[in-house]
This record gives sequence, structure tokens and C-alpha cells, in this order.
Amino acid sequence: MGSTLPFLQLDVFTDRPFFGNPVAVVLDADALSTTTMQRIARWTNLSETTFVLRPTDARADYRLRIFTPDRELPFAGHPTLGSARAVLHSGRPTQRDDATLIQECAAGLVRLRRDGNRLFFEVPSARTTPVAETDAAAIAGALGLGTESEQPGFEAIDVGPIWLTATLRDADQVHELAPDFARLADLSRRLGATGVNVHANYPAGYRDRRGEAVQVAVRSFAPAAGVPEDPVCGSGNACVALQRRARGEHHDYTATQGEAIGREGRITVAYRGEAIEVGGNTVVGIEGRINLD
Repeated sequence: MGSTLPFLQLDVFTDRPFFGNPVAVVLDADALSTTTMQRIARWTNLSETTFVLRPTDARADYRLRIFTPDRELPFAGHPTLGSARAVLHSGRPTQRDDATLIQECAAGLVRLRRDGNRLFFEVPSARTTPVAETDAAAIAGALGLGTESEQPGFEAIDVGPIWLTATLRDADQVHELAPDFARLADLSRRLGATGVNVHANYPAGYRDRRGEAVQVAVRSFAPAAGVPEDPVCGSGNACVALQRRARGEHHDYTATQGEAIGREGRITVAYRGEAIEVGGNTVVGIEGRINLD
């Protein structure tokens, strides 16, 4: 057998296989070149593929590089959670007990907390800027929001990835969107964003098909990064949590994402003082080795 590395594929933001957002994780990847990492990410054809390396910062437990099929990202949420689960599942040594991990990535150090089978990441420092009205109208049009009264204001929220984020009228409007992905890709590139991210509240007391209470519906579109619709997006949900807090909402909640493409992601958001944590369950789906020769 030629050169191989440990490989896992995990489902994130779900407690059931095949219902969340998969991420491929390659462990012990220090010897791989950037070109090889990008080629592997293009081959897996998942929204993200990650590579776990030795940290360069002594405070971190490991270093992570994150790739879409088209590019490297400084940070992404569901790959962070899935990779942390892979590190713990494979028994890689950590500096602390299993309740806390520190990830090093291009966006800096990210703190993770373990709560049973759920993992939470602390939302990195963010920068928010308003999107010009003409650009917001163009985004709304690309999403299929036809009338002027339905055109929401967008903000560019930078948590590593930059998401053009807006609140819509209600959860039904979120679910009924029929985006023009080519137009969204062009707008995202022109505005220097990863993609477009929308959210809205469910009616009070709403329960999903499993009878679980959920409060917020989310969809995230990143065709410019090779991901027309992200099944369940951690960084997108971080932007939603930041936008909601900026508007005076500080209550923990559970969000849904992925129904439009056959998934049932569940994201838990916790406001802990000045910090915001985004988390959920993770499931190991595939465990083996990837052949590099």
C-alpha cells in the first residue's frame, strides 16, 4: 500500500446520519501541499473538506485548514465542529480535558466547548457593514423577492467568511425562496462576499416534524464558492446570531436549516455574556484512510 492518511467523513448539526451537513476530515496532513489539499477538496465535492495539522501556536490543540471545492476559507463553522469531533474520536492528544479545545486556523484561535455529544464553537470577532440599497435590492431580486416591500436590508458580516445577511418576513418566506444562483454568484464576487444568508422567525410555539421546538429558519447560498446552497452553515448561523443580538435579541434559540435540499439540520445558539456559541450534534459516518498515491 502506498502513502495514506486517516480520513473521516462526519455529519454535523444532526444526531442522525445523512440529515446534517457532511464534512471530510484528513488527519495528520502536515506533509500535504496546498495544491494537494485543494485537489482533495475538489474530489470530495462537499461544501468543505478540512486538514488537521500540528499547531504553530502553543495555545492551540491543533491547526485546521478549510477548503471548499474552489478555495480555502479562513474559518467555517460546521467544518470546525466536525473536525473537532474527528480529533476527539481518533484519540489525538489535547492539552486540556475533553470539555475544551482550541483550534488554530487562518482566522485566529477558536475556542470549542463539548457538552455531551454536542460541540459548540465561540463566534470569532466580527465586523459588520451595511450593504448599499441598490446592492441589497439586487440581492433580493436574485433571491426571487419580487416587490419593493419584500426587499430587506442586508449587512455584510465578516466572521472569516463574509455573509450578506438579512432578516426576512417569516419562516415561510425563507423556505419558499427560489434563487438565481448565477446572479447570486456574480453579486457575491462583486461585493467580496462568501455568499448570501437569510433568516426569519417561526411562529411562537412552533415545533418541527419531530416535535422539537425551533425558533428560527435559516438558508445560506454560496454559489461563488462552489456551494449553491449550504446544507447547514455554521458561519452563516454565527452571522444570524450576531445580527439578532445587534437588534436586541439575547435569548438562546434553535435554528433549522437544510429542508429545501432534503436535510434537517438543527443549530443551537447560546448567548453567554459577551460571547456567542454556535453548536450542535455530530455523527461519524465514514472512517478509514485516504490513498495519496
